[in-house]
Amino acid sequence: MASGKARAEDIDLEMEDEGEQFITEDDILAEVQDDGDAPMDEDDEEGEGEDALGDLAEGSSSHVEDNSLQHFATHASSVFTVSCHPTQPLAVSGGEDDLGYIWDITDGEVIVKLTGHTDSVTSAVWSTDGELIATGGMDGKVRVWRRVGKADYRTWEFLTELQGPDEVMFLRWHPKGTVLLAGGNDSTLWLWQLPSGTTMQVLAGHSGPVNCGSFTPDGKRIISADQDGNLIFWDPRSSTPLFKLGPDDARFNLDGITSIGVNPSSTLAIVGGAAGGVRVVSLSKGGVTGTLGGHTEGESIEAIEFVELTGSASTGPGVVATGATDGKVCIWDLSTMRLRATLEHEDAITTLLAHPTPKGYLLVSASADRTLKTWDARSGTLLRTHTGHRGPVLGASLGLDGSVVVSAGDDGLCMVYTTEAEEQ
Repeated sequence: MASGKARAEDIDLEMEDEGEQFITEDDILAEVQDDGDAPMDEDDEEGEGEDALGDLAEGSSSHVEDNSLQHFATHASSVFTVSCHPTQPLAVSGGEDDLGYIWDITDGEVIVKLTGHTDSVTSAVWSTDGELIATGGMDGKVRVWRRVGKADYRTWEFLTELQGPDEVMFLRWHPKGTVLLAGGNDSTLWLWQLPSGTTMQVLAGHSGPVNCGSFTPDGKRIISADQDGNLIFWDPRSSTPLFKLGPDDARFNLDGITSIGVNPSSTLAIVGGAAGGVRVVSLSKGGVTGTLGGHTEGESIEAIEFVELTGSASTGPGVVATGATDGKVCIWDLSTMRLRATLEHEDAITTLLAHPTPKGYLLVSASADRTLKTWDARSGTLLRTHTGHRGPVLGASLGLDGSVVVSAGDDGLCMVYTTEAEEQ
């Protein structure tokens, strides 16, 4: 696999397509940006026998059916983030215990303990080629680890600590190279080149915490959004925005932005707000082209994910799923602006994950109702409910080509589930 040593100019542009290096980052918004809001006070002791959470389970908290394949119970308290390796049976997780772990999803074995943070680890992500890991935390540190040797994936070394924002809100790797993007609670956006650790850009223009952001799927642009309701579209080579939308535009006022997603052809952004509003933004024109309803007013949009209903990559506007604190997932056809289906949980949606092709029509949702669900987005059919957590599911990631989903729980557990449809 290519080392992914991108030069600074590699992210401009045409990006020679290196085929084998491009692994779709389905977590364009794996923002579990309710990190700070998630209930944590009940389960500081690993949550294993805590029936205080039982009021959500209709009086049966002592008996939660567990249909997971594997547990990872090494974190001492809430797990905020989890990410599966692009090709290997490995996950990296981070939590309230100020630690990250690389672990084997087949047997739960710890491969490496990732130390050095002095506050909660809220982001932990693999580079697209799977050779690097970045962790980010509430302490503002961004720490990077690198695989040692080519024999296997069991030996990792600390590479560097990057100087960045006061507190890390999210981390995203470039889809084709080793360039890392971070959003800060101090309104800054940072871009680094790895493995050198060189700061490529510090982008200013936001007025509040940068809640969410990502590279566009084609790797040529960056989109970011803040708590004050500003959306900014960037060329990573320049510190001047290509365009900016804010709450002073009546069509765009969302009472703060909580999530964003970009369609596979990098032409449209879907922007979700704290008050339940969703806007469609043309990235070529820099303006609002539509509004999506469907969610309860006052309930924030926590996750946005594009799905491929045909199973193969589309070139049109696309089909998007939006998930909110009202417990609903709305699936929209952006060609017609029509609502195709509404999927439901009993509590807030925290994460949405679309499977890679050829099963791009499969969608996994994670929720504060303690469950994850796998759906067929074409029909809205529920294929499988994943249970076993005793607290809200705060994050999730697909692994092994989407055949498993790994969850991060407020109960201190990570769980591994199969996403295959249940036998009839």
